[in-house]
Amino acid sequence: MGLLTWIILGLIVGWLASVVVKGHGSGVLGDIILGIIGALVGGFLAAAIFRIPDAINGFNLGSLLIALIGAVIVLLIFRALVGRRIVG
Repeated sequence: MGLLTWIILGLIVGWLASVVVKGHGSGVLGDIILGIIGALVGGFLAAAIFRIPDAINGFNLGSLLIALIGAVIVLLIFRALVGRRIVG
């Protein structure tokens, strides 16, 4: 997959993960970064658990779902580590 495809997929799954987990997003750049990391985590987990060697192989529904699962996991871990900021 090319860099532009990773960025687009990362943006989509980063935004979807922030909607699924609910709460405030990390901004456009943060969502892209968390989405790309989530896509990598999702691909690694799919390869390790389900023995799918090339889990994220293009811009398709399977890759989107695997990347979304990974992005949700990354977002939950990120929010647990960072915690909620007190605004006021």
